[in-house]
Amino acid sequence: MPWLPVVHSDDETREWVATIVLPNQDVWVAESDGRLAGYVTLDGAELNDLYVRPGMQGKGAGSALLAKAMELSPGELSLWTFQRNDLARRFYEHRGFTAVEFTDGSGNDEREPDVRYRWLAVDSV
Repeated sequence: MPWLPVVHSDDETREWVATIVLPNQDVWVAESDGRLAGYVTLDGAELNDLYVRPGMQGKGAGSALLAKAMELSPGELSLWTFQRNDLARRFYEHRGFTAVEFTDGSGNDEREPDVRYRWLAVDSV
């Protein structure tokens, strides 16, 4: 997302992954030909990150990672994405997520308007 401002250095990001993400969240990766294709991080009913490497998008890694998160979830998932990330929004909406909240971005580091999505498993309704 070239339109996003860079708000954290690589070192800050590595520190966050090492001290916050890995010890406190479920992390699943997808590989293709021995290379990392993408990853998903899950904290209970909150999907915090779903990333697929450029060049690997549209080949099933994101769908597989999201399916794993849905399988591990307690019957529901919520997530945030940026309002102008049309590709992500279509991806989630196509898989049953519904937009439940829109913000002006004042609550995120990037100060970018975002949208909260929610998915409920059919048998948990």
